[in-house]
Amino acid sequence: MSDPILHLDGVHKRFGPVHALKGVALEVYAGEVHAVIGENGAGKSTLMKVLSGAHLPSAGRITLNDKPYAPTCPIDGRRAGVAMIYQELTLAPDLSIEENIMLGIEGRRWGFARANTAAVREALTLLGHPDLSPRTRVGSLKIGTQQLIEIARAIVSGAKIIIMDEPTSSLSSADTRRLFEVIHTLRGRGIAVLYISHFLEEVQEIADRYTILRDGETCGTGMMEGVTIPQIIEMMVGRSLDEMYPKVDHAIGDVVLRCAGVAGRAFPVDAGFELRRGEILGVFGLVGAGRSEMLRCLFGLDAMAGGSAELASDAALKPGHITPGRALAAGLDFLSEDRKQEGLAQSMSIVENTTLSALRKAARAGFIDLKQDKAVADGWAERLGVKCHATTDPISSLSGGNQQKVAIGRLMNHDSDILFLDEPTRGIDVGSKSEIYRIIQELAAAGKSVVIISSYLPELQGVCDTLAVMYRGRLSRSRAVPQWTAQEIMNFATTGAAD
Repeated sequence: MSDPILHLDGVHKRFGPVHALKGVALEVYAGEVHAVIGENGAGKSTLMKVLSGAHLPSAGRITLNDKPYAPTCPIDGRRAGVAMIYQELTLAPDLSIEENIMLGIEGRRWGFARANTAAVREALTLLGHPDLSPRTRVGSLKIGTQQLIEIARAIVSGAKIIIMDEPTSSLSSADTRRLFEVIHTLRGRGIAVLYISHFLEEVQEIADRYTILRDGETCGTGMMEGVTIPQIIEMMVGRSLDEMYPKVDHAIGDVVLRCAGVAGRAFPVDAGFELRRGEILGVFGLVGAGRSEMLRCLFGLDAMAGGSAELASDAALKPGHITPGRALAAGLDFLSEDRKQEGLAQSMSIVENTTLSALRKAARAGFIDLKQDKAVADGWAERLGVKCHATTDPISSLSGGNQQKVAIGRLMNHDSDILFLDEPTRGIDVGSKSEIYRIIQELAAAGKSVVIISSYLPELQGVCDTLAVMYRGRLSRSRAVPQWTAQEIMNFATTGAAD
């Protein structure tokens, strides 16, 4: 290999008493895909923000093309050739493709912004989309195409290093394959890609080299070829994960929820299933199949246009009458796949996000016992392994995975009998995923009934007792997980036909 274009040596970052980065070392070469791997809270996002210029390092040395590199803001980083694409896309939906790509780097003449349509078309062609009109409004594009617009913006800005943070977390399998093709194209042009993902199979496929962070320190680096996923996991968590999907014995009892013909107004869902006490039911399907819409209708977040849902308590969830408040009162609870907009109150603390839906537990004579309220949140944070300085910190100060743990803690604190979990491990590292899987098993052992929606089939096969597959709003009959083959699952998910 030639000399690295980016070199980090002994990089530290402190936020008051929190030591987020502790002497990180990293080398990046031109034209390589370099995976940065680690648990939530390991320092990945902090390190990437230091590289992009969003954070200033507290100590250490960074060189870019053999010259000192010390950006004071993201604009400095982009001008130096380092661009970051965040997990939450930073596009202006009401502006055109060209306006988004050129935003902040527009050419000017006589004080007016000058169009650069040729450069925009060249970037779109490079990314395999010469058909896209630069005048198209970005908000009208699919999420996978919007992500390509972010990449095009980095290319037009002259980036030599592109940082991608969880780029496939919201993509379909087809969009993921297209993204990989784009990454191969970038690599062929000598552009380095720093790739962050919790999907280790994906990392193993796309990356040339890897660096692993644990507790803010570099604990492993090398060529991806020849290293196994169990070895990566062991370096990540500092221990062997012999049982990725832990099992807790639990008995499956009588039917507690019976749904038939559930249909939504906003999406043509027409589905039904039975859920029994102590059962973990998985629902698989492609993005847009209607999985989330079905559960949202049952919980009252979306309008239910038809169908019925009967509970063992003789309560009924009827179209036009079900609301989230009534669902909670009936013993149902819901974990949204969108923790930023729906799952958590970003302006509130960890304590408030954990206990807000069950304040009566800390109430005394109509007043909230703040000490008891905090003790409850502290207990859930400890049980779920939430990495934070204090539970009085704002929820926005946590990494995405730790925020997800708080969202799950809120449901567990509410103590409902039936839990709808929509993508419960999205954005969570493998070590934490194993902990969440054990908690789900423990909930089932305690007699709770759980419905899990996931786009990650091995997760459903490893955790669930039964599995159903959805295709364009139609749900298959549920079967015990061992009775399904991967081919049968994918065949129904893509065609709606059973083998």
